[in-house]
Amino acid sequence: MKKLVSVFFVLFISVSMFAQTSITGSVIESKTGQPIPGANIKVVGKSIGTTTDFDGNFSLKIAQNPPFSIEVSLIGYASTEVEITQNDQKITISLEESATALDEVVVSASRTPERILESPVTIERMDVREIKNTSSPTFYDGLENLKGVDVNTNSLTFKSVNTRGFATFANTRFMQLVDGMDNSSPALNFNLGNLLGMSELDVNTVELLPGASSALYGANAFNGILFMTSKNPFNSEGVSVYGKTGLTSSKEAGDNQFADVGIRMAHKFSDKFAAKASFSFLKGTEWYATDYNDYDHLNSIPGESTTLVPETGQTAFDRLNVYGDEVKLSETPFGDLQGVAGFLASTTNPELGPLVALIPKDDVSRTGYKERDLTDYQAESAKVDIALHYKPFEDDLEIIYNAKFGKGNTIYQGANRYSIKNFFMQQHKIEVRNDDFFVRAYMTDEDAGDSYDMRFAGINMNKANASQWFGTYAGAYATGAGQILQGGGSPADVVAASAQLHAGARQFADANVTLQPGTPEFKAALEATASDPDLATGAKFQDNTRIYHADANYNFHKLVDFADIQVGGSWRQYSLNSSGTIFTDYDGAIDYNEYGAYTQIQKKYLEDRLKFTGSIRYDKAKNFDGNVSPRISLSYSLGQDKTRNVRASFQTGFRNPTTQDQYIGLDASQAILVGSAPDNLDRYTSNPIANSATAQQLGFPATVQLSGRSAYENAYTLASLRAFGASAAAGSPNPGLLKVGNFDYVKPEKVTAYEIGYRAVFGRLSLDASAYYNKYEDFIGNKTVVVPHYGQVDFSDIIPLPAQLGGPTPAALIAIGNGDWQPFQVYTNSKADIASYGGSVGVSSKVAGNYSVGLSYTYAKFDFDQESDPDYEAGFNTPENKVKFSFGNTDVIENLGFNVNVRWSDEYFWQSSFVDAVIDARTVVDAQINYTVPKWKSTFKIGGANLGGKEYLSAPGNGKIGSQYFASWTINP
Repeated sequence: MKKLVSVFFVLFISVSMFAQTSITGSVIESKTGQPIPGANIKVVGKSIGTTTDFDGNFSLKIAQNPPFSIEVSLIGYASTEVEITQNDQKITISLEESATALDEVVVSASRTPERILESPVTIERMDVREIKNTSSPTFYDGLENLKGVDVNTNSLTFKSVNTRGFATFANTRFMQLVDGMDNSSPALNFNLGNLLGMSELDVNTVELLPGASSALYGANAFNGILFMTSKNPFNSEGVSVYGKTGLTSSKEAGDNQFADVGIRMAHKFSDKFAAKASFSFLKGTEWYATDYNDYDHLNSIPGESTTLVPETGQTAFDRLNVYGDEVKLSETPFGDLQGVAGFLASTTNPELGPLVALIPKDDVSRTGYKERDLTDYQAESAKVDIALHYKPFEDDLEIIYNAKFGKGNTIYQGANRYSIKNFFMQQHKIEVRNDDFFVRAYMTDEDAGDSYDMRFAGINMNKANASQWFGTYAGAYATGAGQILQGGGSPADVVAASAQLHAGARQFADANVTLQPGTPEFKAALEATASDPDLATGAKFQDNTRIYHADANYNFHKLVDFADIQVGGSWRQYSLNSSGTIFTDYDGAIDYNEYGAYTQIQKKYLEDRLKFTGSIRYDKAKNFDGNVSPRISLSYSLGQDKTRNVRASFQTGFRNPTTQDQYIGLDASQAILVGSAPDNLDRYTSNPIANSATAQQLGFPATVQLSGRSAYENAYTLASLRAFGASAAAGSPNPGLLKVGNFDYVKPEKVTAYEIGYRAVFGRLSLDASAYYNKYEDFIGNKTVVVPHYGQVDFSDIIPLPAQLGGPTPAALIAIGNGDWQPFQVYTNSKADIASYGGSVGVSSKVAGNYSVGLSYTYAKFDFDQESDPDYEAGFNTPENKVKFSFGNTDVIENLGFNVNVRWSDEYFWQSSFVDAVIDARTVVDAQINYTVPKWKSTFKIGGANLGGKEYLSAPGNGKIGSQYFASWTINP
C-alpha cells in the first residue's frame, strides 16, 4: 500500500511539475509593429498549440519542462521558431511578411505541402487576409477575382465556379471539396455554390486547381477543383460575429434590402478536445428574369443563336421567361382554332355553324404566366457547421466528427427554370488523420423540400382549364366575326380583321378564364400545382437522393527516404430516390457504385532544383469499363535562391456520366429526357401522347406511349427532320433525307491535358504564367432526336394507303408527315474532334510602400468543327479574353484599408438546353473600404459590386445582374 501511495505521489508531482510551464506573449509584424491576430502557436513535435487573439496576444500552458521550442506561423508570413528556456516566459515574436504570394504554401496540387512557386501545376489561392480585403459582397463572390476563374451567377445565392471552358450552371466537370467532402448535390451531381458551403468566419484557406486532376482526385476532377478548408478549433478559438446589410439594385427588381449575419464559436476544452460551431443566414431578393422574346427552339441550328420568332401575326408563342404558353391547340385533338369552333357548333353552340368556315385554321397558345408571377424571388441561405475534434495522444493524431447543414431558396436554370424552395442538404463525416495519413467517411443527404419546375407550374395551371379557355377564345372570335358581317362587312373583311379578332378573343378569354396573378384563386392553384409531384398535373421537384463516400490516403515520407510516396483510394455509392419525378426510380431507390485507387511518387534531384512528380489512378464505375489516369510533371528551380521556376506537365482526366445522364426519365415539355443506362431504357414510358386526327382516320390509336428505348433505337436526327421538312415545303419531299439517329449509350468522357508554366519572384514583384492544350475524347452531351408515334424508322412496315393518298407508304413516314412525332433528348458522346487551349499570365507587386497591385490576362479558345457533328452542342460558354486588375492597401493609414477590383471580359456564345445566345462584353468594378477599431476588436467595411451599374447577364434566360451595395461589421474576425 505504501509503495502504491509513493508511486501515485511521484506521478502526481511529475504531472504537477509538467503542468507548470506557462508561456505568454504577442506576435507583431516586423515592419509596422502592428499586432497579428490569428497567428498559430504550436509546440514543435507535439499537437499542442493556440492562436493569438485580436490584439496579437497569446497564452499557452504545457505539461513539459523547458527547454523546448514553439513554432509561430500564419499564412502570408514566414514561419519562425522560438526556444522556451524557462517557466512563465514572456516573449514578443516578429513575423516577416512573405515576399510574394508565390512563397505561400499549398497542399492540394500534390496532396503534400509545397510552395506555390514549386507547385507542379497551376494553382490559385485565397486566405483569411484576402477574405478580409475582398471587394465582393461575399468571399465566394470574390473567387471571380482570381486569375483564370469564371463565376457564373445563377441567382443571388447560387454561383457556379469554373475554369478553362465548358461552363454551365449544372457544372458536373468542376469539383468542390469542403473540408475534404464533395458537397455536390447527390441528384444533380454539381455543387450549389456556397449554399452548403462554409461561413466566411470559418474559412482558413481556399485553393483552386484549374484543369484536369483525375490522377489524384478521381472522376469529375475534369475542369478543376475548389478546396475550402476551415479553421481548426485547437488553433482558432473564440467567438466571432459578423453582420452585413445593404441593397441589391436592378431595373426590373428595383432596390431590395438584403441581410447576411453569422457567428462562429470555438473552444479548446483541453489539449485533447476542442469543438466549434458556426451559423450564417442570408436573405435577399433574386435578380428578375424578364426575357420575353419568343424563341423557336425546335428549328434552331446547333452552333448558332436560338432563332427569334417575330411576334407580328403570331397566335402561338413560346416566350422564354413565360411559362404556360406551351399549351396550344396543335397539341390537342382539335388541332386548330377552326377545329374548336366546329366542335362547339356540333355540340353546345349550333349558332356558330354558319361562321365556322370563317374561323382560321390557326394554332393558338394560351397566354402564359411571367416567371415573376410564379415565384416570389426570395433568396435565403442558412448554414450550420458543427465539428468535434479529439486528440487521444500527444502526437498529431486527430479524430474529427463534422456535421454540415444547409437550407435555402434559390433559382436554378437547367433544361427549365426551377424555384428551389426550402431545399435541405446535410453532410456527416468521421475522419481520422495526422500528418501522414487520413481516413474519412461521409454521407450527403438532400431533400428538395418545396422546390418546383416553374415551366410545368405554368403549363399545368393552364392545362387545368384549357378546354374552357380555348372554347371561350373561339366563341369570342366567332362573335367578333359575326359582328363584322352584321355591320355589312364581307367574309374578306373578316379575314382582314384576323389580327384584331385574335387580340380581342385572347383578351376576353384571359379576363374570363385565366387565373389572375395575385388573386386568392391564382395563389391556391399555384400552391396545388407546385405541391403535386406528377408532372402530368403538377410541378413538384421531389428528391431524397444520397451519396455514401469513403476515401483514404497514406504518405510514406517517414518510412521511405529516397522519394515521397503516397497511396490512396476512394469508394462511393449513389442512392437515387426521386419517387419517379426525376429518375426512373418508380419502384424504389436506384443504387450504383464507383471506386478507385491511386499512387504518387515525388522525387527531387540536382540539389532539390529538379522535381519529378508521377501519379496514376484506376477507377471503375457500374455500367462502364475501368479507367486509368496518369499524370507526370517536371519542375525546375532557377537562380541562386531558387526564385524562378519552370514546369511542364502531362495529365489525363475523365468524367463519369452523371446520375441524370444515366437514369433520368423526365418530360421537360420541349423534349423528353431519357438517360442511357441499359437498365433505364425500358423503365421509362411516356404519358399518353395524342395522335393527329388523320392518323386516327387511318386506324392508328388516339394516343400512344413511347418507351425510353425508342429514343435510342427508333428515332431520326433533328437535323435530318429539318432537311426533310425543307424538301416538303419546297414541293419535293425526299424521304431519303431522313437519317436514323440511333446513338450509342453514354460512356465516360476523357481529356488529355498538356501544360507549361513559369513562375518567378523579382524582389517584391511576382510573375505567374501558364499555357495549356486540352484534347477531348467521347465528350458527353445531349442530342435531340425525334421518335415517330408509330412505324419503324427503317421503313420496314408499310401501310397500304389507296392511290389517291400516295399508295403504300412506310408508317414512320406517315407519322412524320402528320406531325406525329415526339422530340427526345438523349445522352451520348460526340465523335467529333474537340479541343481547347489557352493560357494566363498574372503579375502582382507591392508599390509605394504597402500598396498591392495586380494584373492578369486569360485567354481561352475552343476548337470544334460543328459540321463534324451537326446535332451536337458542346457549350464552351467562356469568354475568349478576360482581364482582371486589383489595387489596394491594408493600411493606407493606421487601421484603414481599401481594395478595388476591375474585371473585363469580351462577348461569348452561351449554349444550353434552355436557350442559346451571345452574351455581351462587360466591365465590372467592385470596391470596398474597411476600418479596424482594435479596442472593439472590430472591422467595419462598406463596399459595392458592379459599381458602374450597367446590368449584365451570365447566361441567356437568367436574371440581369445589377449592383449590390453593402456595409458590414465583423467582431473578432
